[in-house]
Amino acid sequence: MIRGLIWATAEDLAKNRGRVLSLYRKILRSLNSPALPLNLAARPQKKAEVRSMFMLGSEEQSLHNIQDLIDAAEYSLSLLRKGEIPKHIQVYQ
Repeated sequence: MIRGLIWATAEDLAKNRGRVLSLYRKILRSLNSPALPLNLAARPQKKAEVRSMFMLGSEEQSLHNIQDLIDAAEYSLSLLRKGEIPKHIQVYQ
């Protein structure tokens, strides 16, 4: 990344691709955990929500926003591993 630029270049996007795909797969796998308070019908719904979030995030061009999205995904993954549902994908009962 060149200092001072705020827009992502093709090189920046290529560097983040593996990390983002890894986070995406880990989050989807974590939603299958029996520790989560989700029933069988809610799991596919939550996976669809995660897919749509990542699809919207894939169009982001700002380096700062890309980093914020990656940080949010890592935080959500840490909560899922603890058996908690992150607030933005929480089931309302």
